[in-house]
Formats: sequence, structure tokens, C-alpha cells
Amino acid sequence: MYYLYQFSKTAKYIGIVSLVATFFSDLMIFQLLCLFGLFAFVEISLNFSAWKCSVFQIIGKYKVNRKFGNEVPSVFNYKSEIEYTLPFEGKWVVVNGCYTKEFSHSWNIPTQRYAYDFIILKDGKSYENNPKSVEEYYCYNKSILAPADGVIVEVVNNAEDSLVFGNGRFYSRAKHIAGNYIVIQHNEAEYSTLAHLKKDSINVKAGEKVIRGQIIAKCGNTGNSTEPHLHFQLQAGKSFYSSAGLPIKFNNIKLTIVPNYERFDDRLSMPKEQILEGYISRGYNVSDG
Repeated sequence: MYYLYQFSKTAKYIGIVSLVATFFSDLMIFQLLCLFGLFAFVEISLNFSAWKCSVFQIIGKYKVNRKFGNEVPSVFNYKSEIEYTLPFEGKWVVVNGCYTKEFSHSWNIPTQRYAYDFIILKDGKSYENNPKSVEEYYCYNKSILAPADGVIVEVVNNAEDSLVFGNGRFYSRAKHIAGNYIVIQHNEAEYSTLAHLKKDSINVKAGEKVIRGQIIAKCGNTGNSTEPHLHFQLQAGKSFYSSAGLPIKFNNIKLTIVPNYERFDDRLSMPKEQILEGYISRGYNVSDG
């Protein structure tokens, strides 16, 4: 399926170019090659979750802007009554995310504005030997914890791991870009989402109460995931697509420099002295203080 998907991404352009050529030439070859444009529909069908997500995110952005206007939550106008703890054990690396636009996970996607991606690195590598095997990644199958007390409001637990091909290439086998995920309601207007979880590893169900630090799942590679990692975000509602993202202040955390981080990611990181207390940014190890 993956190779058909990749072929379709290229083949559709052959059809588009050939269609344009038919306006200037009567050659039969261009008329036949126009049929390659149908591969656009093949591409969509094989990656429908991403296309559906794009539509929902556009609608979600409109809903958030209509609700909050110029007062979209930020570290300057939003203070949570809850201080969250890290949703994992030990030392993980923040590879995406911050509370500022420059280092944000996805600033223009309202729900994911303050989201984070976490992995484990050793000597600048996230896996031991084979990058195409999810079991080789250091964070794969590690325990994922509830970041605060709350009630489970949504669980998806049936997606297979995405196929990893290296260099950011992957093929999702999930119906949702988050793959397998859990949504926890912590108070009236604060929900957390933990995504890309391993199939059949989720041990909680909707309606169940959880406590801070409780093991609720295992790290996986489901959904739109280039390699095993944990996606974690805080949002103002249950919806993954149309809830405003909320800045996350953590309790009792420690940030440290990641040895050889540039081997994994050459993007700039925020200077440590500029990071607000209780907040985190990409490019640092984070662990319980």
C-alpha cells in the first residue's frame, strides 16, 4: 500500500501536466496520460485520515478564532489551576513543542499550538540498530502515565503501528492522525490528549477515573507518526480538532542539555535561561525534578 501511495503522489502530476498539454497538442499520448490524474483519488483514499484531518483542522481553526478572537490562550493570559506532571517515567527528550511561536509544535493549528512530542535519545539516536523496526526505538513500549487526576472521556485502541521507512517517511494504518489515543478530562475546561499509543496497550476505558502517575498505556507508533514517540497536549475541550490548545505548566521538572542532540535535529533551541519556570521547549531532556 505504501509504494502504491508513493507512486500515486507522483503519477497524479503526470496526469495534470498531460491535461495541460492537450490544450496545445492533439497527440493521443497526452490524452492517455491524462488518466494518470485519477491517481489523485487513489492517493486520497490511501491516506484518507490525513485529508480528513486537514478539513477538520480548517473548520476547527475557524471555531477557535470565533470563540476566543484575539484572546486565544497563552502563557500570558491563561493560568491553569492544575500543575501537570510528566506523562512518562525517567528522562525523555522534547523534540517538538514550546509555548512560543518560534519553537511551537504547530502554532497555526489551534489545538496543537502547545503540544509536545517526546522520545528517548541515546548518543543522538532514537533507535538501537534498525530504524525501520519500531521495536528498536528506545521509547517504544515504555509506560505512559496520567499527567493529573481526571476522568477518561475518549479512548481509541484499535490502530496498528504505522510503517517506518526512515528519513521522515512513514505509512499510517490508522483512521485518525493521532492513531490510538486517550483523552482525559481534568476539570471543567481542561482536557489532555496522549497520542500514538501502542495497540491493545491502553488499560483504561471511558468513564473511568485515573490518578496522577497511573500507568494508562504504552508508547507506540500509530497514526501520523514518523517514528515511535508520545504526542501530548492540553486543550480546552474534548475535540482533538476544534478545541483551543492550552499552555502546559509542569510541576517539579528538570531540564538538561541533550548530548549530541544535533545528530538528531539541527534546528535551533530556545536558550535554557529564557525558558519560563515550569515550562519546556524542544531540544532538552526533561525529567522529574
